[in-house]
Amino acid sequence: MGTALGVLLSGVSGAAVPQWLASRIRDGLAGVILFAENTPDPAATRALTDELRSHRADLVIAVDEEGGDVTRLQARTGSSFPTPAALGAVDDPELTRRCAELLGRLVAEAGIDLDLAPMLDVASEPENPVIGVRSFGADPDLVSRHGRAYAEGLAAAGVASCGKHYPGHGDTRSDSHAGDAVVDVPAEVLARRDEAPFAAAGVDSVMTAHVVVPALGPEPASISAWSTERLRAAGFTGAIITDALGMRAISDRMPLGEACVRALEAGADLLCLDAPQHREPEQALLEAEAAIEAAVASGRLSAEALRESAARNRRLHRREGGFDKLSQPEGGFDKLSQHKLSQRLGLEVARRAIVTRGAPRLSGDPVVIDLRRRYNLAAGDTGAVLVGALRERWPGLSLHDDPAYADPNRSLLVIWPGAEAADVAALQQLRERHPDPVVLHTGVAAAAPEGVRLVCSHGSAPPNVLAAIEVLADQPALTSTPTEERP
Repeated sequence: MGTALGVLLSGVSGAAVPQWLASRIRDGLAGVILFAENTPDPAATRALTDELRSHRADLVIAVDEEGGDVTRLQARTGSSFPTPAALGAVDDPELTRRCAELLGRLVAEAGIDLDLAPMLDVASEPENPVIGVRSFGADPDLVSRHGRAYAEGLAAAGVASCGKHYPGHGDTRSDSHAGDAVVDVPAEVLARRDEAPFAAAGVDSVMTAHVVVPALGPEPASISAWSTERLRAAGFTGAIITDALGMRAISDRMPLGEACVRALEAGADLLCLDAPQHREPEQALLEAEAAIEAAVASGRLSAEALRESAARNRRLHRREGGFDKLSQPEGGFDKLSQHKLSQRLGLEVARRAIVTRGAPRLSGDPVVIDLRRRYNLAAGDTGAVLVGALRERWPGLSLHDDPAYADPNRSLLVIWPGAEAADVAALQQLRERHPDPVVLHTGVAAAAPEGVRLVCSHGSAPPNVLAAIEVLADQPALTSTPTEERP
């Protein structure tokens, strides 16, 4: 058995296990991470995880299931759970724990061990293009208490948790998926604001971010020893996982194999390679394995240190009370996970979180101008659920993305993300032609525009959308979440 495999988290294409992956699992691959393309429906997801585990019982299977805008297991319909921003706005940790336990049951019933959640980033920069409503909020204490509640909820469902993205990605104006991301603050500010939730949340593992903190070093945290040294000095003993090493904040600097070696030199335990939609998974695994084995042979990496990391990684498998303890009744695990309960709970949270200003009620079928970029590198497509729900309520609406479109005889609804300067400019241009629109703001409340009739939904997930529609229509929302599938 090669020493490299025990520290690698591989992707896979599709919903079946190819021979190359089966072979690596039998030889000691640490884990497999699932994305939306691997989870088309509950039955197919469980069939895949059962097949993966048939090749080795203690394989760690992971998923990036945050709920809200970022979902893999409910990617076609949108998550039945509210965004972390909505949970933070309500600020009821017990409600957060209940939501996380229900989400954890969905994860566990799918045969998955590790959820790459909760988000522990402190959303201190309203114009952040990638964190936003994925964070519980801008206050470290709030993020800490909800992060802990979330980890407790996952644990109650038998699922291991992963706090991300250490040391914090919330104070950037760029996205590490797309290039460099920098948190340019003194070390004491980083410790007090950004690192504090990681010390308080009680998570099973921590994901390091590809963010540069100039006060601590010139390179991203995920490949810098200071990140793991600070985590261990704070008493964290669990597995340290890298964010995907194929993201451009790393890949623009070095090849994947070298990034793997650098991350292990820095003290990481488990290397997330790349998403299957970005790089062929077998190629990525072969490149990583070859580079690590070469580094061990040359003395650059210690085989003993890799074995210690592999042991930490194995502890993320099958928490007590996890999926192996759950029966699967006729009709599949969607029934067992109390899906209707999660819908009701999600809508309850979203209703309590809604922020309004002015009189944002729409009269008649509106003209809708959607100023969002409908694909997010972290969340994927975020457009279809919201537009589908609006069409279900107002079948005669007209959808446009041209701010110059005008129809003086109809209500105007502007969907606005409000995360970047370009969003502000687009709304300003639109208001020069339409001075009194209703704005449905899907971002964080701190970035909401001034001087307009406003509904702030804290996200585009179905519960958030339905709560916003209640306000816009001035009547109760639908009794269930939208079911329009994303293309």
